[in-house]
Amino acid sequence: MAGRIEDYALIGDMQTAALVCRDGTVDWLCLPRFDSHAIFAGLLGTEEHGFWRLGPAHAADSPPPTAARRTYRGDSLILESEWDTPRGTVRVTDFMPPRDGAPQLIRIVEGVTGRVPMRSVLRMRFSYGRVVPWVHKHDSRTVAVAGPDSVWFDTEAETYGKALTTYADFTVAPGDRIAFTISWEPSHKQPPALPEPEQSLQATEDFWREWVEHCTYHGPYREAVVRSLITLKALTYAPTGGIVAAPTTSLPEDIGGVRNWDYRYTWLRDAAITLSSLLRTGYREEARAWREWLLRAVAGDPENLQIMYGIAGERELGEAELDWLPGYENSAPVRVGNGAAHQLQLDVYGEVTEALHLAHMTGLARNDYASLLQLKLIRYLEDHWDEPDEGIWEVRGPRRHFVHSKVMAWVAVDRTIKLIESGDADGPLERWKELRDDIHRDVCERGYDKERNTFTQSYGSQELDASLLLIPQMGFLPPDDKRVIGTIEAIQRELSTSDGFILRYPTSGGDEGVDGLPGDEGAFLACSFWMADDLAMIGRVDEARKLFEKLLALRNDLGLLAEEWDPRLKRQVGNFPQAFSHVPLIDTALRLTASGAYGG
Repeated sequence: MAGRIEDYALIGDMQTAALVCRDGTVDWLCLPRFDSHAIFAGLLGTEEHGFWRLGPAHAADSPPPTAARRTYRGDSLILESEWDTPRGTVRVTDFMPPRDGAPQLIRIVEGVTGRVPMRSVLRMRFSYGRVVPWVHKHDSRTVAVAGPDSVWFDTEAETYGKALTTYADFTVAPGDRIAFTISWEPSHKQPPALPEPEQSLQATEDFWREWVEHCTYHGPYREAVVRSLITLKALTYAPTGGIVAAPTTSLPEDIGGVRNWDYRYTWLRDAAITLSSLLRTGYREEARAWREWLLRAVAGDPENLQIMYGIAGERELGEAELDWLPGYENSAPVRVGNGAAHQLQLDVYGEVTEALHLAHMTGLARNDYASLLQLKLIRYLEDHWDEPDEGIWEVRGPRRHFVHSKVMAWVAVDRTIKLIESGDADGPLERWKELRDDIHRDVCERGYDKERNTFTQSYGSQELDASLLLIPQMGFLPPDDKRVIGTIEAIQRELSTSDGFILRYPTSGGDEGVDGLPGDEGAFLACSFWMADDLAMIGRVDEARKLFEKLLALRNDLGLLAEEWDPRLKRQVGNFPQAFSHVPLIDTALRLTASGAYGG
């Protein structure tokens, strides 16, 4: 059985990622890309669907021991786990070197004290656990082959096969270092080069140290901010600049339910806000790479802008269900692909334009096609901003006039007007100023409930939506506007959990609600960070700081966050780690630091 979501650590090479549990089991790894088929899919099934455990030997009828301590080595993505056993202490170092050739996952076992019996259990199952590969020896190396894929296993330890699984039993004493490496290569090509684990370890540590040195934030929340930045960098697909929302699929928002989605793609919204955080902390190269990715993905067809693309800009992300996988804690179905790719979400135009605007304001070198794209997006919005859409939360129910979508359409027009006024683009300035005023008036008249003094989820609705918290952050209205304050207080009353975290919107329990799905979900962590931001903006800085620090306490021991927090089960839920949780963490830390609203 897979561990709790927060029991996992992330390692990766900026092209794919693995999740490592506290007991030393790699339960999730897709090769060679984030969105490739998994060779270890035990996270969404059982050990029969693939895993790699490396840790102290234990009795067959007892669970594997969990590490007594684990940490990332400094500001890096190198995981160090230590076990204290009756026979001594042992350390396992797990990492994936930034790719220069074949993708590799390297695990180095090091004796610390005593003599500790160890065991490696490697069960590769290709195609999300469905295909048993042909495993055989090639010279002194072990290789697993199935169809187009081959995975090469290299170690100095003696290995043997049993029950379609590769084992290694060995003992380590102080000073012993034994490395294990798997490398992926297309099966029709020559074997990958022999790994050099120690050199790769040093190169990986150097890479992360040098990258973190560019961070311009040095405030009181630096540890949390840097760990979040490293996580966001790890979710970036280096060859193209695309950014995945998370490295996993189908980790449930409602354990045992159907709210299970594939997040291994580039949402324009998530990527845009990620870039905003990176730009504000000194990382311009990532912004430049994403802008180039965006221009390639959208190409010459901005009228058909999708809300998400593949990490190389692919448009077709057809959704399918893997019925041979029972799902994480029996949360079925397991989905790959994402059918929401072709939804209409008008807010995306605002997020993309805001990211391009911020890149321009922070001095990123001008790109004429980026400015042209921005103008084309606004011309599309001129004709479509007043249509209903599926909204920021990708509802699978009927389209509605979501207030947040209209607000972000206003943002898109507003930022484009600023671009024209700066002299860096030409457009119908007066016409678009009228458009901006029209959208603003429409939202304030049709999306605001005067009796309750709050904006609502959609026109004509009584429901609330946490995305309304972005109204002051986007500059649609000033923070001291009574309608803004009323909306913040209404969301606190109606969408707050017992422990003070924020739900996205009311869900339906057993019936289908606005999102077209049965069941409930946890508190959405991004929304809870937005609440902390808004509280700081309206002067309630002590309350904002307390909420922010409660949110920091939800991170696992390695500083990682999933998409949501289940207030009933007191555990993280949803895909993990989630960019959309780590981005607002950074933003709120920056805002609180600027306001001086921090303890200590």
